[in-house]
Amino acid sequence: MTTGQTRPMKQPTPSVKSRTASLLEQIYPEHDCEALAHQIHEAFWPEGSHVRSRARVAGNNLWSEADTLVITYANSLVDGNHKPLDLLRDFLTHYLQGVISGVHILPFFPFTSDDGFAVVDYRAVNPQVGDWPDINRIAEEFKLMSDLVLNHVSSFSKWFHDYLQGHEPYDKFFFEAQPTDDLSQVVRPRTSSLLREVQTPSGPKHVWCTFSHDQVDLNFANPEVLLEFLRVMRVHIDNGIRVIRLDAVAFIWKEIGTSCIHLPQTHAIVRLMRLLFDYATEPVVLLTETNVPNAENLSYFGNRNEAHAIYNFSLPPLVLHALLTGSSRALNQWLMAMPPAQLGCAYLNFTASHDGIGMRPAEGLLSEEDIEKVITAVKVHGGLLSMRSLPGGGEKPYELNITYFEALKGTVKGPDAHQIMRFLCSQTIVLSLEGIPAFYIHSLLATPNDHEGVEKTGVNRAINRHRWNYPELRAALDDPETVHAQVLTRLKRRIAIRTRQPAFHPNATQFTLQLGDGIFGVWRQSLDRSQSIFALHNLTDETITLPVMSINLIGGEDWVDLLADEAVDASQGEIELAPYQCRWITNRH
Repeated sequence: MTTGQTRPMKQPTPSVKSRTASLLEQIYPEHDCEALAHQIHEAFWPEGSHVRSRARVAGNNLWSEADTLVITYANSLVDGNHKPLDLLRDFLTHYLQGVISGVHILPFFPFTSDDGFAVVDYRAVNPQVGDWPDINRIAEEFKLMSDLVLNHVSSFSKWFHDYLQGHEPYDKFFFEAQPTDDLSQVVRPRTSSLLREVQTPSGPKHVWCTFSHDQVDLNFANPEVLLEFLRVMRVHIDNGIRVIRLDAVAFIWKEIGTSCIHLPQTHAIVRLMRLLFDYATEPVVLLTETNVPNAENLSYFGNRNEAHAIYNFSLPPLVLHALLTGSSRALNQWLMAMPPAQLGCAYLNFTASHDGIGMRPAEGLLSEEDIEKVITAVKVHGGLLSMRSLPGGGEKPYELNITYFEALKGTVKGPDAHQIMRFLCSQTIVLSLEGIPAFYIHSLLATPNDHEGVEKTGVNRAINRHRWNYPELRAALDDPETVHAQVLTRLKRRIAIRTRQPAFHPNATQFTLQLGDGIFGVWRQSLDRSQSIFALHNLTDETITLPVMSINLIGGEDWVDLLADEAVDASQGEIELAPYQCRWITNRH
């Protein structure tokens, strides 16, 4: 992940100081920004740290076609005897070594709710899963991603406890508002009440809670909050973290009377973090998590000066819609309008994560009728629906709660016998597209819906957060007849093939093919133009035949299908795709 050598220094250069102060003037114009810049640098580069003498040049070498991530909780695997982080490391090394290059361990800190996203202590590892040495061991073998849950903190944290006691500096760490304030425009991802009344030495106060009353929003208008998170970032980096995910970053800056999402100060804070990363000696990737409509999500690339990578949030609902309806039309229309990631930037492609399948990113891309078709099918397949509050009142679908494997149990026509092939098609689409592919552990394992978890917790998202008994999982994976072994084996083979193809570099050229509603196809070309791959995916339960001439197979080249491991005659004939079959046809093999 290096981008060339530069002389490390102990202090930021005058240029870094000037650029930092300039950004701070956009965020904190009423402060002494030169003095604040000095504090920023001391927080991110404490004594003993080193700074690059020149900024890391934006390029496409922070990632490659060999990069694929797995997303997991620290305790997705348990056995009642060993530390979950040790079990996770065993799973990664035993089943995924040499295939998966990186791992996103969801919040592994002490917490009180939301499966880790109500953090009590950002500097500690939850003792129920392990300790920092366990994290370090994983970071030595895999590119490790951690969460910076920076919008809110647990109501049981020391920070909030000291706020309630009126202790400095935490007495100004949390965002307050009044029930009489104009909050009608505030964008919410939940239906709970926004404000929570608490008692302080100064009397009753109302703190802001975007997500839940146990997740109290911090006040980034106070620079001390930003400084504290930069110190936390340094702890993560020093412990081997090389991708930092900014959770719920879109909500961090609030102004009464506005939507309180994507405000200019929010983008300026992301730019400040990117600036610090560009001068860090460690090659750390900044990833923003913004589960919002597509145009809003794209804004976090900035002008190549904000996030290195953003989640491709529209992909999960659009791929689901395509495979439930057998039509590539909406997926094609979206992809044709998607800009290539700018130099130094990349998409993170996925279909499933620890959360549900977000429906906000489908707004404007799927009609209300199509959204209703998807919701109906998912409910038939055992899924649930979560809502969000609308500004001014009312509710709207926020996310579908179901494992992605179960979501594809059938189509809008109902369940059928094609679940495994349909699901593999969905994941192969992720592997084919421009960007870095990421797979939720329960997708790799074809985990069924956890209805028992929903009943036990009362939380819809628990349906997709199953905890496997590790000995039982190993037994299932060692039996080639189980659905879990079949899916993992086939996905690993496809991932392994992908990692050897330059045309699948995250920034390689991509062109959307028009091959009829039943086929989703893209053409990828390597950065040096030496390799082309035509990635074709049958979205239907019927066999489809394409004339070879419908794709540009250059004469004089030997073309093969990497997935079927067979030659393709470019001069004549047809290409046949069985139900949900995928083909990677390339001139380099």
